[in-house]
Amino acid sequence: MAGIEKALNSIGSLNLLSLQDTPVHRVDPRSKILVTVFFIFITVSFPKYELSGLLPLIIYPVATMSLGRVPLKNMGLKIVAVSPFAIAIGIANPFIDRQTVMSIGSLDISGGTISFISILIKFILTVGTALTLVATTGFETMCAGLIRLKIPRVFAVQLLFMYRYIYVLFDEALRMIRAYSLRSFRTYPDIKITGSLVGQLLLRSMNRAERIHNAMISRGFDGEVRIMKTMRMRPADYSYMIFWCVFFFLCRTYNLPQALGHLIIRTVS
Repeated sequence: MAGIEKALNSIGSLNLLSLQDTPVHRVDPRSKILVTVFFIFITVSFPKYELSGLLPLIIYPVATMSLGRVPLKNMGLKIVAVSPFAIAIGIANPFIDRQTVMSIGSLDISGGTISFISILIKFILTVGTALTLVATTGFETMCAGLIRLKIPRVFAVQLLFMYRYIYVLFDEALRMIRAYSLRSFRTYPDIKITGSLVGQLLLRSMNRAERIHNAMISRGFDGEVRIMKTMRMRPADYSYMIFWCVFFFLCRTYNLPQALGHLIIRTVS
């Protein structure tokens, strides 16, 4: 039960981080969303055997976390928690693609190993950047920014509700597990009772979600996502967007670590 409560608190901590007042938090949400989308597009566009070209891209999430006062350890733990999905995708690559594409001394490295490492790096970069966007913007503000970017309102509202109702689902699950443990003197239900509890959890969550929806309608909810902050693109927001997009484009066009290595060798020789 402590694990479920910890997971719930972990999800909520991202919204708490978004309440800070830092230079990154003050950037217009639309600029951060567009920069994040372009960053993810550039990251996944690298070839499967590319490693060194991906390394300069780590500057963006690290700089954003540092300027936004987002704890690196906290974000690292969240990335590790979802990393099994990326590992499951690429774990078979070393066994399928055994052709040697690189040698370090007497050690031959296969293409499958390189592509597996590339998948992990891309996963860390994209997930870390997406989590940083939520931590420095807030989910409600991000959804409002999506609507301003002409993303279909239905999609943004559904995204917001999904995020909100995760708490409803976890809250109902905690109540049921707590009630079960008090009556049966067991911490968790066995497999025979789990199916029944999952069915009850679905029905209780739907009932509670309907009550919340009725309460929202009675308070005047009309499908519009409203936030306290006024969105206005300033010159600094355009500069932020242009700077990072140009940097990402250069990273994709040129292999910056390789170019830096050649420059150092020429300077030394």
